[in-house]
Amino acid sequence: MKKLSFLTMILMITCSAAQAACYADYKAKQDDPLRLHYGVAEVDGDCSVQSAEQQLEGRLASDGWQLLNVLGVFDDAGLEERKESAGEYYLRY
Repeated sequence: MKKLSFLTMILMITCSAAQAACYADYKAKQDDPLRLHYGVAEVDGDCSVQSAEQQLEGRLASDGWQLLNVLGVFDDAGLEERKESAGEYYLRY
C-alpha cells in the first residue's frame, strides 16, 4: 500500500512539472485621456486566446484598463523576446 501511495505521489509531481507555463500578449486602453499599452501576462489553466481574454478582462479592469485584444498565447520560449516591448506591463497583470 505504501508503495502504491509513493508511486501515485511521484506521478502527480511529474504531471505537474510537465504542464508548460502559458503567457499571452495583449493590447489594452484607457479613455479620457486616451492611453494604450502592450503587455504580457501569465495565463492560468487552458492555454488559449479565449481563456486569456476571460482572465485579462477582469485583471485589467481592476486598474481601469479595457482589453482591446489578445494577440496570441505562447510558452516560455516566446517570453524573453517580448520583455522589452512590454516594458512596465511585462507580467504585471
